[in-house]
Formats: sequence, structure tokens, C-alpha cells
Amino acid sequence: MSKSLEKAALDYHMQGGKPGKVEVVPTKPYSTQRDLSLAYSPGVAYPCLAIEKDPADAYKYTAKGNLVAVISNGTAVLGLGDIGALAGKPVMEGKGLLFKIFADVDVFDIEISTKDIDKFVETVIEIAPTFGGINLEDIKAPECFEIERRVKEALDIPVMHDDQHGTAIISAAGLISALEITGKDISEVKLVVSGAGASASACTRLYMAVGVKPENVLMCDSKGVLRTARTDMNEAKKEFARDTDKVTLADALVDADIFLGLSVKGAMSKDMLASMAADPIVFAMANPDPEITYEDALDTRQDLIFATGRSDYPNQINNVLGFPFIFRGALDVRATAINEEMKIAAVHALAELAKEPVPDVVMKAYGKTDMSFGREYVVPTPLDPRLIEYVAPAVAKAAIDSGVATKEITDWDAYRAELRERMGIDHSIMRSAYAKAKSSPKRVVYTDASDVKVLQAAIQVNNDGIAIPILVGSEKLIKENAEEYSLDITGIEIVNFASSAMLSTREKYAKLLCKKRNRKGMAYDEALSKMFDQNYFAVAMVESGDADAMIAGINTKYNSAIRPALQLIGKRDDINKIAGMYIMNTNKGPYFFADTTITAEPTAQELVDITLLTANEVRSFGIDPNIALITYSNFGSAQGPSASKMSNAVSILHKEHPHIMVDGEMQANFALNKELRIERYPFSKLGNRSVNTLIFPNLSSGNIAYKMLQEIGHAEAIGPIVMGLKKPVHVLQLSSSVREIVDMTAIAVVDAINGQQKLD
Repeated sequence: MSKSLEKAALDYHMQGGKPGKVEVVPTKPYSTQRDLSLAYSPGVAYPCLAIEKDPADAYKYTAKGNLVAVISNGTAVLGLGDIGALAGKPVMEGKGLLFKIFADVDVFDIEISTKDIDKFVETVIEIAPTFGGINLEDIKAPECFEIERRVKEALDIPVMHDDQHGTAIISAAGLISALEITGKDISEVKLVVSGAGASASACTRLYMAVGVKPENVLMCDSKGVLRTARTDMNEAKKEFARDTDKVTLADALVDADIFLGLSVKGAMSKDMLASMAADPIVFAMANPDPEITYEDALDTRQDLIFATGRSDYPNQINNVLGFPFIFRGALDVRATAINEEMKIAAVHALAELAKEPVPDVVMKAYGKTDMSFGREYVVPTPLDPRLIEYVAPAVAKAAIDSGVATKEITDWDAYRAELRERMGIDHSIMRSAYAKAKSSPKRVVYTDASDVKVLQAAIQVNNDGIAIPILVGSEKLIKENAEEYSLDITGIEIVNFASSAMLSTREKYAKLLCKKRNRKGMAYDEALSKMFDQNYFAVAMVESGDADAMIAGINTKYNSAIRPALQLIGKRDDINKIAGMYIMNTNKGPYFFADTTITAEPTAQELVDITLLTANEVRSFGIDPNIALITYSNFGSAQGPSASKMSNAVSILHKEHPHIMVDGEMQANFALNKELRIERYPFSKLGNRSVNTLIFPNLSSGNIAYKMLQEIGHAEAIGPIVMGLKKPVHVLQLSSSVREIVDMTAIAVVDAINGQQKLD
């Protein structure tokens, strides 16, 4: 480890004025004397008495149900060995941080300063009532086997020694993927294991549980193959001893299909790798340096699938892919154990996720443009936001099916949505949009269809039943890109709009455009030439009824995509202009920002129109809009053009649309802090309502606000949603993510459904 890394790590752990990586944060109000009397004496007596009467009420009135203990004695810390309980505390805090950020599981880290098995087990059992689960960590073998066994037998909450089972679960998922890629039968492959410690033993047991035959397994320790002829093995090693004449690791690897390394740097030579069977699978996971380097492995075999525990190489076998989500699922059904069925369910969930298209947000994080199921991608990455909704439900369902759950889950779609919302990945408005879209999927046409992100989004909405995607573009280019990125677009319609086969369609659409624009000086020949523009062609599909909605703009300037929509579809008859809105999903819930994309300097009347459009759009999501028109002034406290037009707009709204809950002009802090607003401006029409909709004085301020919140506040931006067109056409911001394209597709489908309902 370099000196620069050492300094950076030490600085990191003490920065911000709070040493360490975790803290306790209150979850209930505590600002008044009444709050404190409820939180502690005398009010706290009532939940105490309820729990005394029914211990299960601890899950109702305390944090037990979402609290895991990370417990260690520091005898096998990472690659550092036996450094003691206190020195291991930074690792345990780090484990707690990972639990929280990946699965919203709270953690107390507990360091027990004893190597005595009896004392350690007794301590864990005595403190167990505090927790909903126990994660044993960094305890050396063979003591860890006995400790886990005894703790599991004594307690009726989930217990797992992650060093054993975490690596086993993740690598088993990688193994299933690798075998599918190489076309090998799991019941026939030969497995060689280098290492005979806790992790190696657990991995081998799980591999056998998912199909590897015990007779096809050879395990090696530092003295060679575990053979029945040896007399120097403990009981844990005897489990894996085989009657064989192979003595060394090199002997065992001849014609082997799989190498599982959980031993030491350099344990595998290039000659050993060369002796393996065709399409060898090598999981070299010694920490921090693998049994054979990535470079040496690839230099030796081109038909290789290679994985390590390192993030700087493909196929990282990282325990964070497992433990947060395994405990999340176990806690959510109040499981009494983490059993083999739950572990195997996690294995298959991870293997399934590995075959799904990789979100571009993940590829961006790793600085890659191509990550897809194959030799260099056999397990998901730790930054994949879908892990929680794949692994946790699989574990929870396995707990229910195997009889160790004490709480049922019946609506699995709702549970997955709850998990996404818990992690700030989704909110109720998008849940509603997805549900409504799935109830009546519409035909959505995509321009920029050769872009890999558009292809991934089209596949996802098609598979999820959100929409019926139509790709407009060069069929040759679309199929080439799909093949390059291993994307299956079978069954998705491609409209090769510029081909000779589409001549009659282009002529039909040109007549439509010419009819709408002939009083604007557009002749038929000009209209026909515009049908070689994919945006004009796609908009014409929507206007003519050949599609129900359109998504454009990922690689197109906003004006180039919105202009065809205005010319062919036009604004609704009941409004004076169109506007753009963003939904900002924050940890405080959704906020709606307008206008963020269309009108640079709206007048007071235009601000009224924007407010009316936005209020109507917010209601379509089932939310009552509480609207503030914001600027630098509070109710006339400052003068200037921006303040004046906002004040005038509010006056018009109050007079002509008194049913709308809107007020202003006001500064953003008074809009968003209702206590501050009530204290300073008690006369405000908004009263004690929380503002959820902000109208900006100009395009510049709206655009700046949403982008700052997106970047600094880590809010998810959904949009821009174009409001006011007769039919749904949405123009994405440049370089939108796959998730944003899918979100906008769901919104476009809902718009189409709502539009059809109005016609009916």
C-alpha cells in the first residue's frame, strides 16, 4: 500500500469533524418537550409494557427489525490477519456503511475482545435481543465454523458469517453464468480448489449444492491435495478429502474445468493454467493479489473466463453483491435463519441479473461503453441499482417457501417498488405511472434508435410490458449496434423510414404536413423532403395514428425535435402555449419544476399558462399541486422586472383561478420551508401546506435549479415532460440514461392513455 493511499485513507476516516464512518440519527421528532416525553420518560413505558406482553411487538415499536450487528474478534481481518478486535473496528464500521448505502439496513458494529469460542458465543447470544440479524465477520478458521454453528442453533434471527457464505454466493452465481457461456454441464465439470479455509469450504459446499458433483472436486491446502491417505488434516479438511493419486495442485489442475483460488498470491503458474481443459473458468480470489495475475492468465489462454476479487479487473467477485440484500430480504420477512434455500435463491437471482442489459449509469461509473453478459461480465457490478430488487425478493421468497419466515409478503410487485423507494430509486408517482402503463401499453416510437441506450430502453419496456416500442432509423445500423452490444431486439418493430419501401408512407405523411403548413408557406416538395428527417417522420406516425407517442432527443438538439411536434401535432386548443416540466425525485419526495426547457423569458400571462399546465400535469400523477412562484422577492419586498411579472402572474391566478393552491412571489427558502413561511408570512394562501411545485421566472433559473439539484442534491431528474401538445411527444435531454428513457416512456404511455380517455 502506497504512502499516498495511507494518508488519504487516514484523512478520510477523520474528516468532517466526526471520526469514523457511521453515526446514530434520530428517526422521530425531538424538538419539543412533548416529543422528549414520548421518546423517553414517561411515554416510553407504554411500548416497553407492550413488548413485555408480546415480544413480537419489538418489531413494531423499536428499530430491531432493521438492525443488524456486525460482530468480530479481529482474528482474520481482510488481508491483515489477527490484528485484534479494536484494530478491526474500521472494517466493521465500513461493513455497516455498506449495509446502509446498499440496502438501508442499520448496523451497530460490535468488537469482542476474546479468542475463546465459549466466551465469544455467549456474548453474541446475550446481546442478540437488540438485533434483527447477526453478521459474523473476520473470524479465523476453524473457530468460525464452530462459532457460526452454535450461534445459529441458539438464536431465532438470521445469522451469517459473511466471509464464508458471501464469497460462496457471489462466486456461485459467477460459476452458473460462466458454465452457461462455455456450454458446460455443471454435473460433469471438474473443480479444483486452492485453499482450505472458511471461505474455500463454504464456496465448495455451495458449488456442490447447485450441482457440482462431490466426486469431481479436489481441494488443496499448502501441503497439496486433500487425500484420504493423508494423516495431517483436521476434521474440517477431512470433509473434502478424496481417494486420489493426485498429490500437488499442478497434478489436480490437469484437464480441470474450474479453478477456485482462495489461497495466496502466485499459487497458480502459467503452466498450470495451460494444462486445464478447454474454456477454463478461473476464479483467482486471493486478497489483495490473485493466485495468477490477470495479465499472465490472458497471455496463457484466450479461451479463459477469469474473475478476481479486485475492482480493476473484469468479473469482480465482491461480497457487497450479496450480504446487504440477503439480510434485507431476511429482515423483511422476519426470517428465523438464513438457510441454504435462501443462499441458493440469491445465487440464481444474481445470475439472472447478470444476463439483463447493463444500465448506462453503471457503465459510466466504470468508464466503459460495453458491458454485457459474456466472458468479461459473469456477475453484476456492485453499483448496479437493480441488485436490491432482484436479490432481496428472491431471498425473502425462499425464506417463506422454506418455512423460516414469520411474516408473509403477498404483493411482490409492491415489495419491489417499496425497495426501490427505500433506496431513493423510485417514488410513488413513478410506481403509479408504471402500473398504469402496464395496464394498457401503447405504441411508442423512438428516434435516435441506433443509440445503444435507446435500444436497451426499448428492450426493457418491451420485456416489462410498459409499451410496444417502434424503432425508427436505419435497420442495418440498428441491427449492427444491437449485435455489437449483444442486445436481443427480436420482436421489436423497426421502421426503416428512409428506405424505398417506405415511399408511399413518406408521401402520405408529407401530404399531412403540407395540409397543416400550407398557410405557412410550405409546399409539398418541402414537406416530402422533411420526411427523410426521422423526427418529422416519427411525429407524423403519432399524428396519423400509426403510433401513440414519441420519445426523441437523446442525440438531437431540443429545438430540432420539438419543432416537428409543434408543426404536425400542435398545442391543445384550450391553452396558449406549451411548457416543459421536470420531476425531481428527492429524499423528501417529488418536486415539480417548470418551465425548464421551452420559454426563455415568459411574460406574466405566459407564467399563468405555465402554472395551469403544470398544475394539471401534477394532478395526473395523483398529487395535489401546492405551487409557489419563486424569485428574489417576497410578496413585494423587492422591485424589478422578475419580481413584478411573478407578482402579476399570482394576481391573475388568484383572480381567475382561485381553486388553484398557488402563491408568491417568494424566495425559494420560504417556498420550501413552511415553518419559516408561516412565521414570517402567515397570510400566505399556502398556509401550512408543503410546496411541491415551483414555477421559475425564466428558463435560465429553472434550468440551473434542476441541474444543480440533480448534481449536488443527488436528486433523480425525470423529464423534460412536454406539456400542452395534443398528443404525447417528449424530447429528452441530451445523453439521457436508460432509466430516464424508460421513465419517460412510462409517462408518454400514461399521457396517451389519458388522451384516449378524454376522446372516449
